[in-house]
Amino acid sequence: MKLICSKSSLLGGVQTVSKAVPNKTTMSILECILVDASRGEIKLTANDMELGIETIIEGKIEERGVIALDAKIFLEIVRKLPDSDITIQTDESYKTTITCEKAKFNIMGKSGEDFSYLPVIEKEDSLVISQFTLKEVVRQTIFSISDNENNKLMTGELFEIKDDEMKVVSLDGHRISIRKIGLKEQCKPKKVVVPGKTLNEVSKILPGDAQSDVIISFTSRHIVFEFDKTTVVSRLIEGEYFRIDQMLSSDYETKVKINKKEFLNCIDRATLLVKEGDKKPIIINITDGSMELRINSVLGSMKEDIDIEKQGKDLMIGFNPKFLIDALRVIDDEEVDLYMVNPKAPCFIKNPEESYIYLILPVNFTTVN
Repeated sequence: MKLICSKSSLLGGVQTVSKAVPNKTTMSILECILVDASRGEIKLTANDMELGIETIIEGKIEERGVIALDAKIFLEIVRKLPDSDITIQTDESYKTTITCEKAKFNIMGKSGEDFSYLPVIEKEDSLVISQFTLKEVVRQTIFSISDNENNKLMTGELFEIKDDEMKVVSLDGHRISIRKIGLKEQCKPKKVVVPGKTLNEVSKILPGDAQSDVIISFTSRHIVFEFDKTTVVSRLIEGEYFRIDQMLSSDYETKVKINKKEFLNCIDRATLLVKEGDKKPIIINITDGSMELRINSVLGSMKEDIDIEKQGKDLMIGFNPKFLIDALRVIDDEEVDLYMVNPKAPCFIKNPEESYIYLILPVNFTTVN
């Protein structure tokens, strides 16, 4: 095999697919990136058997062929070569020569025959959304998945499609994040749980262009994302997702309208007095026209008042400040509405259309004057 491509094209492709290279594996072939120039185009593929990514890059094929190269070494070599054309040449013994200007590397490759190509997916259903929308929806929900592998379903996000709407849900036992987006056309009803790792990686490699689309296709076991010249195939998480509708309530005793930036900045300042790993709640005291935020820790205490619009009862309630910060950071609205029932019941942050809903469980606290 012999091919020539620009450093920027090759580096972009290698960086894209390397996100599907496993950190630890007993199969050394999975630590490789497959360079396939056997069919008139240069295709790079990586696959950890749960997540697979392939992308097509620009370049000139002088001799067709296939080679599997160690992903880490390959990426580092390409990254550190000069900004010029790179030539990759292999022989029958899989010895690979990578040259660029005056730099020349010789590394050993592996036969591409042992490599696990992406599964051929018989796509049952598809939908089209803009790259920007998908990237935003992931950003606005991914923070509340769980990293606890004991409950696999919590490590993923629910994609629920009904008519011309898609609902994306994540939860970790302390909070729930929900985003709803309109689709360009009616779709068949669908409920799948997509691994958080997949969504993280897709979000990183998606250019996020509002004018460009992503085609999302489903089967009973896989989800496929196709955009530009890249395809991502991931296994789905099997099992019945939690019935979150039972956790959502429209009842409230106290409603607060508040400037989001002011609220976020205030909580941010309060966390200066909280050591990492220290579970100190932020206590919120809601009265007519004013919300007092306070925090007490071994480092000191802080109090601050914010002007609000209040409907309903006065309320004192405590939260993990990180959970409030995570939700507020991804909301783009200037003002947010908080709905609460009592100090033991969840707080809802949502807009009137309910295109986003963030449910946060309160925490117990002791009041110190």
